[in-house]
Amino acid sequence: MWENLTDKVIEGLNEGAVMSEKNFFEREIANWKTDERRKLMIDGERYFRGEHDILTAERMAIGSDGKLKKVENLPNNRIVDNQYQRMVNQKVNYLLGRDAILEGDDEEYIKLLRKALGRNWSREMKCILRDAINMGIAWLYMYTDREGRVKFKRIPAYEMIAYWADDAHTVLDCALRVYSVEGYRGKEEYTREMVEIYSHEKVEIFECEDGILKKVDEQFYFKEEGIPLVAFKYNEKEIPLIKRVKSLQDALNKTLSDFENNMQEDARNTIIVLQNYDGTDLGEFRQNLATYGAVKVKTVDGAPGDIKTLKTDFDGENYSHIINVLKSALVENAMGYDSKSDRLGNNPNQLVMKSMFMDLDLDMSEAEVELRYGFNCLTGLINEYFKLYGYGYFEDERVEIIFNRDCLINESEAIDNCIKSREILSEKTVMLQHPWVNDVGEEIKRKG
Repeated sequence: MWENLTDKVIEGLNEGAVMSEKNFFEREIANWKTDERRKLMIDGERYFRGEHDILTAERMAIGSDGKLKKVENLPNNRIVDNQYQRMVNQKVNYLLGRDAILEGDDEEYIKLLRKALGRNWSREMKCILRDAINMGIAWLYMYTDREGRVKFKRIPAYEMIAYWADDAHTVLDCALRVYSVEGYRGKEEYTREMVEIYSHEKVEIFECEDGILKKVDEQFYFKEEGIPLVAFKYNEKEIPLIKRVKSLQDALNKTLSDFENNMQEDARNTIIVLQNYDGTDLGEFRQNLATYGAVKVKTVDGAPGDIKTLKTDFDGENYSHIINVLKSALVENAMGYDSKSDRLGNNPNQLVMKSMFMDLDLDMSEAEVELRYGFNCLTGLINEYFKLYGYGYFEDERVEIIFNRDCLINESEAIDNCIKSREILSEKTVMLQHPWVNDVGEEIKRKG
C-alpha cells in the first residue's frame, strides 16, 4: 500500500525527470486555486449565505464606440430572492429535522458511542449535510485533546485537495488542506497562507509564501496508521446542488431586479423629445426637471415649444409569469417541493403528500446512503479510539443510524396504520413509525 499518492506519482515519472514531493504539492496547490470544482464549492457556500452574483451587477448601455459601458444614472436594483438557501434548508430539515437514532445489539457500546459523539452531534450532522449539499462533499477530522477526549473539526471542502486510492473515492490516500489565517509581523496585520498535508502517520503543517512551502510543525494522529479524515458526500459523484440551479437562481434575481428598475424608470428617466427648449444644454434641462419638476419652453418663428416623451409599454403581468416559471423550474431542478402548492387542498391524504415529496425523497435517499457510509467510517475511527484507550474492542459490534425524515403527514392516518399493524409487527417497529415518538427506547421505558 502506498504511503501517499505522491510516492505513486513520483515513481511513475519518466526516467531522468525530477520532481520532489514538496514541488509536487506546490504545483497541486496552485492548480487547485483555479479549479472549477473549487469555484463551484465556493459558489454554493456564498449563495447559501445570500452573496449572489446580482449584488455586483451594473447597468450597461452601448457607448459611442459600440461597446458596452457602465451607466450611472439609471436605477440599479440588486434584489436577491434566495430560493437556493430555501432548498438547502428544506433538504437538511427533511432528513435531519428530527434527531437520528443509533441502534445496536450492545447497549453499553451504544452508550459509549453516544458519549464519544457528544451532546451536539445532531447539530453537527446538520452542519455536515449542509456542507455536503453546498459543496458536494463535507470533511470531518477526528482528533483527541490533551485529556484524551474525542474531538471533531469540520473542514470546508474548498480548502481540501483529496487524493484517492480508488476510482470510487472510498479509500483516502493523501490529503492537503489550504487555508488562510490572520497574523502579525510586528504591528502590521497580514494574512498567512497555511497548508496541512495529511499522510498515513501524521499531519505536517507548512506556511506557503509566494507558492513555496516552508515547514513549521507536525502532529501525529491518535491512531497508529491511516488518516482520521471522513468524507460525507451529497451524492456518489460529489456534485453540489448549486451546479443544478445557479443559472435559474441568477435569472430569478435578475428578473426581479429588472422589474424594480422598470418600475422606477418614471417620466424623469424616459426618453424626452424637446422643441424650442429655453435653456443652454440637456444637462441643465435634466437638473431643472429633477429640481423643480418643470422646464421652460418658448415659441420660435411661430413654432410653439413642446416636450414629448417616448414610452414603451410596461406589462407587470409578463414579469409575474416569468418569475413564477423560474421559481417552479428552480424547485424542480433542485428536487425540492413547493410548500405553497395548492395540490394539498383542504383535506390532503397520504398519497397526495407522498407525490409532493417524491423528488425530495429520491434526492435525499441518495444523500442518506452516502451519510450512512460516512458514519460507518467514522464509527470505525471511534472503535480504534476505544481500543487504544482501553474502552474495549467493538469492531465487530453492529451499529445502525436511523434517520427520522421530517415530512408532512396525515397524523390521523399514520396513527391508524400503526394501530392496525400491532398484531403483525413488534412494538419497537410500530413506535418507529408513530408520528409522536422521537426516542423509541425512552418511550418503551415510559410505557413500562
